[in-house]
Amino acid sequence: MGHIKFDYTNAMIQPHEYTNLKKQVELAHQMLHEGNGPGNDYIGWLDYPENFNREEYERIKASAKRIASNSDVLIVIGIGGSYLGAKTVIDALSHTFYNELPKEKRKGPKIYFAGHQISGTYLTELLEMIQDQDVSLNVISKSGTTTEPAIAFRVLKKALEDKYGKEGVKSRIYATTDSENGALRKLANAEGYESFVIPANVGGRYSVLTPVGLLPIAAAGIDVDALMAGAAEGMKEYGNPNVDENPAYQYALVRNVLYRKGKAIEALVNYEPSMAFLSEWWMQLFGESEGKDGKGLFPTKLNNTTDLHSMGQMVQDGPRHLFETVVRVEAFEKDIVIESDALNLDGLNYLSGKTMSYVNDNAFKGTLEAHLDGNVPNCVISMSQKDAFTLGKLLYFFMKACGISGYVLGVNPFDQPGVEAYKKNMFRLLGK
Repeated sequence: MGHIKFDYTNAMIQPHEYTNLKKQVELAHQMLHEGNGPGNDYIGWLDYPENFNREEYERIKASAKRIASNSDVLIVIGIGGSYLGAKTVIDALSHTFYNELPKEKRKGPKIYFAGHQISGTYLTELLEMIQDQDVSLNVISKSGTTTEPAIAFRVLKKALEDKYGKEGVKSRIYATTDSENGALRKLANAEGYESFVIPANVGGRYSVLTPVGLLPIAAAGIDVDALMAGAAEGMKEYGNPNVDENPAYQYALVRNVLYRKGKAIEALVNYEPSMAFLSEWWMQLFGESEGKDGKGLFPTKLNNTTDLHSMGQMVQDGPRHLFETVVRVEAFEKDIVIESDALNLDGLNYLSGKTMSYVNDNAFKGTLEAHLDGNVPNCVISMSQKDAFTLGKLLYFFMKACGISGYVLGVNPFDQPGVEAYKKNMFRLLGK
């Protein structure tokens, strides 16, 4: 099975700094597991990989098969945690050009996302893209009134009703929403849409392993059983209160030490394009959980080696206020061997017989050495392989570390009061 390793050898912290913060991490563990810390109404994700609704889970898998059988396209409508987790998993575990593959080579329908911004151009062109294809919708919203997804759903629902009729569309809309309340729950009940429940005690950014993420992930043909099994193993492994034996807790500890040493920015770095969207999910997870009361590391991302040609100079020689956390994949199923060329005009024959993953790994190692020389602390999170089990475990790793890190920081990692400020101004300007 897949393994996750955390290496902070190059994090540039002293033994006493690690030791001094261990008690706070142990206290955070106690608060989280005893449910007496801030935001304890939203810790349902903590044991969800084992304590989920099995009947609903089977309905999710059945619905995914139905979508695959009658739809060329599934459009996932949601914003923030309602789409980031699903897109992260689908991007990481699907063919890079999944939507461009012929139907017989895909494991499910094409997957498009909507409702994650307010762009008339995007939605118009999405409608153009799907006009000659069979389509299903998965609309994800606890309230059903969040502006971005609500607009997208209104437009796309009408397009489907025009195409299939009011009755025909009922079997093509899947609602993931609150169990009892809200506009979307009311509509789903009235129209008879297949519906799934967003657990009341799980916040959006922690919801990837709930129906929020599982339906679109399963529809894409990804093994959700393996994903959940990996998360369940992570739940057990990262439930260990011994910091020295718990890599998720070590990560939470080290990032808090670095924050107290003046490192205000954490960049999540990857060296594999399919893992790029993990950074988007991670940025919401930590940014929305910790950015409160004037506190919190600013989460950002680097997609290497691409960004070494744009941001590498800044990281190497710019202000010393950041550290890097690299997510490294150790083994790949697909690779290319670089062949010799008779002319060797590009000077690459010294790489003959080497794989691209070998070259990429040495780019990672060389960059690590350079950034350490530039006084940039580095942590490395290694995945033994890129599969559903290991990714499920990694997602749980980050969620557990985030809950612990927020408590160590002294904030409530499960609320987001600042998110409402822009909405009030927007609604006022729109005349609501």
